[in-house]
Amino acid sequence: MININFEPFPNLETNRLLLRRLENSDVKEVFALRSNPSTMKFIPRPLLKNDEEALEHIAMINAKIDNNEGINWAITIKGNPNLIGIIGHFRIQPQNYRAEIGYMILPEYHGQGIVAEAIKEVVRYGFEEMNLHSIEAIIDPNNLASGRVLQKNGFVKEAHILENEFFDGRFIDTVIYSLLKRDFKK
Repeated sequence: MININFEPFPNLETNRLLLRRLENSDVKEVFALRSNPSTMKFIPRPLLKNDEEALEHIAMINAKIDNNEGINWAITIKGNPNLIGIIGHFRIQPQNYRAEIGYMILPEYHGQGIVAEAIKEVVRYGFEEMNLHSIEAIIDPNNLASGRVLQKNGFVKEAHILENEFFDGRFIDTVIYSLLKRDFKK
């Protein structure tokens, strides 16, 4: 079983990005992400209604970090501290050396390779620092852009599960992508 410890919090860097811990001062950007029907189109969770719910979301993320249950980073462009997205490992299964990766980014930053760059670094952290054996991503089958960015990072489609989640009065499908440590290319 792997031993998870996110203390001290690991800031991550890429060529263009700084991935840092979420702070209460990110409330407006978190609200913009999680209240936008376009951004949340493929994420089966209720839309946030106000800043208070955004602060609760930030607190939940940070509590999981403090309890070593999951880790999320604010995606920022170097030289600009404003959050433009969130990425992280959650649903960590220490006994299976496996975690799920999730991410979202503000619409104005789509198509710039930012998510692919962030995924690469978060996957590296998962394999090299957390000692994961495999990382999965569970996405909506209609989210073609997410499927492409995962494949670009070496993930392979493992399964298409029919109507396995119930959200907003209907059953929805999910697709599982995964990457094994031995197939990870730095």
